[in-house]
Amino acid sequence: MRFTLIDQIVELRPGQGITARKTVSLAEEYLADHFPLFPVMPGVLMLEAMTQAAAWLLRYDDDFAHSIVVLKEARNIKYADFVVPGQCLTVTADLIKKDARNAEFKTQGMVDTRVCVSARLTLERYNQVETNPEEAEMDAYNKIKMRKQFALLTGSRDVASPAAVGEGG
Repeated sequence: MRFTLIDQIVELRPGQGITARKTVSLAEEYLADHFPLFPVMPGVLMLEAMTQAAAWLLRYDDDFAHSIVVLKEARNIKYADFVVPGQCLTVTADLIKKDARNAEFKTQGMVDTRVCVSARLTLERYNQVETNPEEAEMDAYNKIKMRKQFALLTGSRDVASPAAVGEGG
């Protein structure tokens, strides 16, 4: 994942949902072009933030068993308001259903009490070794990297075990 659009995971409800935050800073490079006189977080990045939040829940629920989690489908995307520098986008992703490979989520991004974006997302998860046996080492590397990033996002010191995260009820 090249762009980290989640600053903090604030609530994790295993098997149910996740709440995360992204604070938009004027220092973010994309704001120079989007738009110079009216800087706003691009809609596609709001969608990516919701995707990343849902992916963190999947990784946690699967005990980081899959090295790859990608957006497979986005439906019913509704953009309702802008997110400007200084505002905090609070993202929620509620799990609707999942099987061995795919998971469907109802997601939304809010600033204060205003819904700015919402969508239904389907994420797919897998390991690279499934199509190329030579990728086992890369899968292992990615899983370790994701555990470390998860620990940073949750404030957990225990990188080996995601169970160290404060879970909501």
